[in-house]
Amino acid sequence: MAESKDLLAVLWSGADVLRGKMDANEYKTYLLGLVFYKYLSDSYLVKVYDLLNDEEPSDLFEAQAAYEEAMKSSDRDDLLSELKDSLHYTLEPEMTYVSILKEAKENRFNREKLQAAFNRIQESDELFNSLFADVDLYSNRLGAGDQKQSSTISDLIKVLEDADFINAKGDVLGNAYEYLIGQFASETGKKAGEFYTPHGPAQILCRIAMTGQEEKKGLQVYDPCMGSGSLMLSCRNYSKEPEYIKYYGQELMPSTYNLARMNMFLHGVMPENQHLRNADTLDADWPTDEETEFDVVTMNPPYSANWSAAEGFKQDERFMDYGGALAPKSKADYAFLLHGFYHLKPNGTMAIVLPHGVLFRGASEGKIRQILLENGSIYAVIGLPANMFYNTSIPTCIIVLKKHREGRDVLFIDASNLFEKDKKQNVMNNEHIDHVLELYRNRQSVEKEAYLASYKDIKDNDFNLNIPRYVDTSEEEDEIDLKNLTTDIKNTNEAIKEGNSQLKQMLSDLTFNNTETAEAVREFMSIFEEV
Repeated sequence: MAESKDLLAVLWSGADVLRGKMDANEYKTYLLGLVFYKYLSDSYLVKVYDLLNDEEPSDLFEAQAAYEEAMKSSDRDDLLSELKDSLHYTLEPEMTYVSILKEAKENRFNREKLQAAFNRIQESDELFNSLFADVDLYSNRLGAGDQKQSSTISDLIKVLEDADFINAKGDVLGNAYEYLIGQFASETGKKAGEFYTPHGPAQILCRIAMTGQEEKKGLQVYDPCMGSGSLMLSCRNYSKEPEYIKYYGQELMPSTYNLARMNMFLHGVMPENQHLRNADTLDADWPTDEETEFDVVTMNPPYSANWSAAEGFKQDERFMDYGGALAPKSKADYAFLLHGFYHLKPNGTMAIVLPHGVLFRGASEGKIRQILLENGSIYAVIGLPANMFYNTSIPTCIIVLKKHREGRDVLFIDASNLFEKDKKQNVMNNEHIDHVLELYRNRQSVEKEAYLASYKDIKDNDFNLNIPRYVDTSEEEDEIDLKNLTTDIKNTNEAIKEGNSQLKQMLSDLTFNNTETAEAVREFMSIFEEV
């Protein structure tokens, strides 16, 4: 069995083949795309061998040989039909990773065959439509000219040979993929905000959203700004029935949407449990038929993004119950929040990461916030440390929302100091994360850490949720002992006077070669006469 550490080392060495030719945001597409292709191909051969022999192969080369032989028989069509039904895709023997690896080792690598394999998978089922669209095997970024471009892809294919995906049990492969995404985020910097939520905030958000729903079978998780799908997939870590979770996600960026689809498969999520869509979340509501409300809503939307805020949205069911107020054109934060909240089940939990401005900004945002508070919809506000995210250094907060609950109190947690510095970013370790969860679950006021505010507290603060209004983390300065301070100043003055006197004596003992220097020293000494 491949240990995750070994698998990570192999996968990360694949990045070395591409590093230097392009930046991390570009080469992540090639590495993650080829990793996924190898996973699909290897899984396919194992399935073939199982159908033919009712057992697993000793290695992929044995499975490849069995497949090539089976494709010469009269039963080939039945075999392909069964493979298509169970896996949703088929590959010709020459399109498998094993076949293409053999050619790469013999310096006969052919990009056209690999592209044909991509095309076959993409055309097999809507699940895989345009999945490899970003993996441009003919890009100049791979090198100048056909030979260098082919050589780069060939080298990457050879490096990935040592990645044993078939024997990677449990979530080892999915976690390795997540690790790669995280590493790319670190290298990419600001662009990483499109596809990655750092570990600390992600775990807090998901554990909160899953609290009380761990035992539920058939849990439905929704993320309308899903990025690589990591937030939704993190929820499975806290479920007793993870294989039954249904995932509903939407993503605007096509390349990131493809990343999420791959991520789902590599975490072993069955096709029937994946409901992912490439579209603009605010522009048009989704989903609108069958399942429209979900047990868990997780969100890390783009902060203070632009949106149309068109008048027609006032009649949109997502936004129509907030006194005619819409999120401003230049700050779509509350538009994302209300979209997610609209799709939350009455007994579900939503957790969203947003900039602190949503807690206190006025005008239409203030009106929306007040109505949410009057309805008891805001359950908790958690202030996170600054510089946690790759796309911004500003401090952010997690807002937890619930529907139809008793009471209108709000728990405030100040976690702004719970971090360690690590290279460019601040990080929250497991101890920090656990402490925030403990404060959240206890739901009690703790000096300098948490405050359970009553509705009256909030109303008296004009519905301003700025955390320092409720959690005072300031430290009182020690009282100054004026008598001791006076003594210290006197002693310091005496020491200065003594020092000046000694320096003056030393200068007066000097002899000079010319009158100009002597005059300059006398002028310098006169300073001490004035002190």
